Amino acid sequence: MNQSNPPSVVVLGGGSAGWITACLLAKEWGADRVTVVESPEVGIIGVGEGSTPQLKFLFDHLGIEEAEWMAACDATFKLGIRFSGWSERAGFESYFHPFPGPVDLHTEPGFVRNCALARRGFDVAAHPDPWFLATHLADRGKRPHPAESFPFPPSYGYHFDAYKLGAFLRDWAVARGVIHRQAKVAEVSLTPDGDVAALACEDGKTIAGDIFVDCSGFRSVIVQEALGEPFLSYGNALWADRAVVLPSAAPVSFRPQTEAVAMSAGWRWAIPLTTRTGNGYVYSSRYVGDEDAEAELRTAIGIGPEVEARRLAMKVGRVERSWHRNCLAAGLAQGFVEPLEATALHIVITTALEFAQAYRSGGFGPRHRDSFNARIAERYDGIRDYIVAHYRMNGRGGRYWRDCSQNHALSDRLKAMMTAWFTHENLEEANREIYGSAPAYSAASWHCLFAGYGTFPAAEKLAPLPDGLMAADEDRAIAMLKACAANFSF
Repeated sequence: MNQSNPPSVVVLGGGSAGWITACLLAKEWGADRVTVVESPEVGIIGVGEGSTPQLKFLFDHLGIEEAEWMAACDATFKLGIRFSGWSERAGFESYFHPFPGPVDLHTEPGFVRNCALARRGFDVAAHPDPWFLATHLADRGKRPHPAESFPFPPSYGYHFDAYKLGAFLRDWAVARGVIHRQAKVAEVSLTPDGDVAALACEDGKTIAGDIFVDCSGFRSVIVQEALGEPFLSYGNALWADRAVVLPSAAPVSFRPQTEAVAMSAGWRWAIPLTTRTGNGYVYSSRYVGDEDAEAELRTAIGIGPEVEARRLAMKVGRVERSWHRNCLAAGLAQGFVEPLEATALHIVITTALEFAQAYRSGGFGPRHRDSFNARIAERYDGIRDYIVAHYRMNGRGGRYWRDCSQNHALSDRLKAMMTAWFTHENLEEANREIYGSAPAYSAASWHCLFAGYGTFPAAEKLAPLPDGLMAADEDRAIAMLKACAANFSF
């Protein structure tokens, strides 16, 4: 196989993951080389309705206009996540995790400096909210598009209807030549040496290919069922294993942010779309039953029994190898880390792009398979660590939250990051040493997490700055960012 004869790709499963992968591989190797096999009987889970800025990259990469797809998918902008109630420490009951942008290069160093001083016990302002442009824009409900005279757009993601996103990408891909087969797969046929040969459908037809992409959801029909790839559970570190979902009316006005609000045994999201608000409660079934969780969510958002709830079971973890033999796993078939940081589609996009690059660089063969698998595994594990840190560092009361704060099922890397924070190390250097040159989360994100929960010495132990030691000027940073925010509209 060579560049003039790229592989034929068969994607099992549609939804956002299947169609994103199909679109990206079609762009790499040609639409006529990609077939998506989608069962009309299988529903789309659609838990995540938020994204990181990687989704913007996807549409830019495919050449799809933002206004076109957003209108079709009830989409709104997202500048970050507002965490509320995860800490009960005075002044740190809420914080915003932004997507840092170019303007923040001027203010983030001041935040980092003040964090370093506060970690050493000095009484300085070190809450993350004043220091990032995205936070100021979100608090004011402004869109992330600046005036033409201000050439410093922030980084941003989106909220969207997951079902409509999959349908939009399906129509876009099919219009450009991707083959769409509606069929239910009865069996995965293997070659004598163990590769995937074809998908045998219930209608008696078979679909053969060179590369198979498993987007069949938690069942993982090809990778786990047929090829026997081990699944590595994150359940010892991440205890949430259920979710209950309820829609509510679209807000009259909204902020371009996801809400992540602490509950008795987990957290709930609130995601504003143009047609509704998506609400869900992610919880641990060891601490609250399904009925009680649903009642807790209904009370929190003021929704009665007239609106039907959807319940979901979550399989948290990842397959050991995302690329096994001639099969690539993507989406829920590959793994799932609870949606706290909205990373599901980020991983799908990264997986497809890096697979295409590795496969092509290896002469359309598996030469770079091991290094690819290692990179994707590290990305998953890095996301897991960052989400586990939210629970481990919480400052909230209640049995569930106290147990989370005492959970010792932490990776060595997360332990090292926590040690670096509490022993006053340079967190940017520590992040590179611990997670390598391409960490899942930047040092800015780690600073926001640790500082956002107020993990500093107790207020009564803070000392004034001695003469000659200067803190960064928070008021000056706020004034600068407010002036920048004036270049954005509602």
